[in-house]
Parts: sequence; C-alpha cells; structure tokens
Amino acid sequence: MASAAGDRQKVAVIGAGGIGGWLAAELEAAGHEVLLCLRKPFERLVVRSNGVEREIPVTIATKPDLQSPLPWVFVTIKAHDTAGAASWLSHLTDGATIVVALQNGIDHYARIAPFVGQATILPALSYAAVERLGPGRTIHHKGYQIIVPAGAAGAALARLVAGSRLDIRQEDDFLTAAWRKLLSNLAANPLTALTLQRIGVIHDPDIRELARGVLHEGVRVAAAEGARLANADGDAILDELGGYSRDGGSSMLYDRLAGRPLEHEFLTGAVVRAAERHKIEVPLNRALLALLRALDGAIRSGAVSTRRD
Repeated sequence: MASAAGDRQKVAVIGAGGIGGWLAAELEAAGHEVLLCLRKPFERLVVRSNGVEREIPVTIATKPDLQSPLPWVFVTIKAHDTAGAASWLSHLTDGATIVVALQNGIDHYARIAPFVGQATILPALSYAAVERLGPGRTIHHKGYQIIVPAGAAGAALARLVAGSRLDIRQEDDFLTAAWRKLLSNLAANPLTALTLQRIGVIHDPDIRELARGVLHEGVRVAAAEGARLANADGDAILDELGGYSRDGGSSMLYDRLAGRPLEHEFLTGAVVRAAERHKIEVPLNRALLALLRALDGAIRSGAVSTRRD
C-alpha cells in the first residue's frame, strides 16, 4: 500500500472532467506527481477554486501501453465510460495498486473489478460541486469531502492527501452512505437535465413535489437493499437542494449542455433495477428513466440542441 504521509508519489488520474481536473489539482497540492490519463490531449490544466485560477503542473498521457503500474489510480470518468478505460486500468494496476473509484452509483466494485486484477478497489463518494468549462478548464464551486469505506485503504488515502484540502471521511456503513449519495443525485440530476434549468428549478412548487416523490420512492428501494434510510432522509436531501445556490447545476445538466451522453442508467436506472428485484413500484422514477433514455438517444444521434444558460 501507499507509503506514509509526506512522501512524494506518482499517481494516475483517469479522466479530466470536472472531478478529474479538481482532484488532480488537490493531489498536486498534496505534493504528488500527477499523471493525467486522457483520450484527447490538451495543452494545460487550469483549475479555478475560491476565486483563484491556477495552472496545475501535471503530466498528460494518451497512450496506455506506455504506462507501468502505480501505487494509486483514481478513476474519475463517468460510470458509463468505465469499460473504455480498460486499457488504462490494465497497464496502471497490479496487486499493489489501490484503485479509487470516484464515480456516481452504488456498484463501484462490480464496475471496476473486471479490469484491475488483484488491485484493491476503494469506492469513493465525492461531495464537491465542480464544473468542466472546456478541455483542461475546471471550476470548483464548493465542497471537499470524499467518503470511503472504513479500513486500511481508506486510511492510506487520508495519509496520501494530507496537505491538500480534501476531507477524507471513513464510513463504517458505506452501503447507506452510497445510497444516500445516490439519492442526492436522484432528483436534481434528471430534473435539471430534462428542464434545461439549474438547481433553482427545485423551488418551483410542482417540481419540488415531484422531487419529493422521486426521493421517497428511492428511499423505499434503498431500505430494501439494506440501507438505513427513511423518508425523513429524502426530505432532508430535498431541503439541502433548496439551500443550494439557484445558479448551481448538476453533472447531468452539464453533460446535456455539452452534448455528452448521460449517466442515467447508473442513477435512476440503478433505482429502477433494484426496485424490480424487490418488486417495489417506482412509477415516478420509471417515467424519468424513460424520458432520460429518450433524451440520451437524441444526444447521441445529434438530434437534440443544447444551450448554456
């Protein structure tokens, strides 16, 4: 596993979207050499945080077959792109690697395991608002917390990032934490993407009640899966959304605005599939999933327009 805090290490970040760019900046701030793994190169990585814009010194790589295993690999690409990173993962990992899966969804292990052999998989939940403005340009709006399962790998991650602003929280009940994070995306992501509005749309009374129903359906499914959640947790998440800046966005909205495929199958789709396993009716989430699948198909075919608001 990773060496003690204060040791400079070479670490890999796969993907340079909002999370990837922000994470690369924090790992560099912790004193590490960052290898940024991309499909298409760009000239430089610039991250704006707390009103300060900074160029981040990273090494940009585009050829997986030129890489060797590293002690740490961070997967920050969208869940539906994981298979596309198979070559990166096979070249960058071995039995001594810790792979941090910093992705949405609840099935991190199943998603990553086929590509990393004997490497240790550490699922991670990010509570940071970040936005990719363009190739190599990221803005960090708020939040530094990353939740991981309690254990040796989580403790090693906390040591690795000492010196950065990242707040690593180790969670004994990671199942509940993962479902809680999924619920935080379950209403905001679809409703902002489908309406092409930012998070302020939650203040519309009709949208707010729709969001409440979507969350309550999700809570029932989460509880059936073993998460310790109740309707009060869904209401608390809705209240949190209402407290966000009205001009904030969601990752799914940003993807729609950029004309990128959506992550709906790992958010709304995950709830619907789990509901089917437990024979739980989730009509609101089913309706949203149908709309998101249609929207995603139109984006992929180029039949839908985008705009920035």
